[in-house]
Amino acid sequence: MYDFPLTGAQKTFLRSLGQTMEPSLKVGKGGLTDEFFKELQNHLNARELVKLRFLGADRQTRSELIAHIADQGRCVLAGAVGMTALFYRQNPDPARRIIDLG
Repeated sequence: MYDFPLTGAQKTFLRSLGQTMEPSLKVGKGGLTDEFFKELQNHLNARELVKLRFLGADRQTRSELIAHIADQGRCVLAGAVGMTALFYRQNPDPARRIIDLG
């Protein structure tokens, strides 16, 4: 599991950035495939912050999917509201970091 602890202030900052983002990935009936995780890695490497939309999943299923995405995708959940979730992973290369968490 990816362990990158975020403070409450950092999560709030990331959620504020996520307010203006459009969901870049969608999770539908196909579920979490290898292609989904490859695309998630591409987005995390490029932007560090990814907004997902869940299509047709109930609350319990969404929470299970979120936990699985955070574990398999090596990222942390910054926030989830309704059918959307926001994931963050800091770029290991300081020169390529886009988001400054202070």
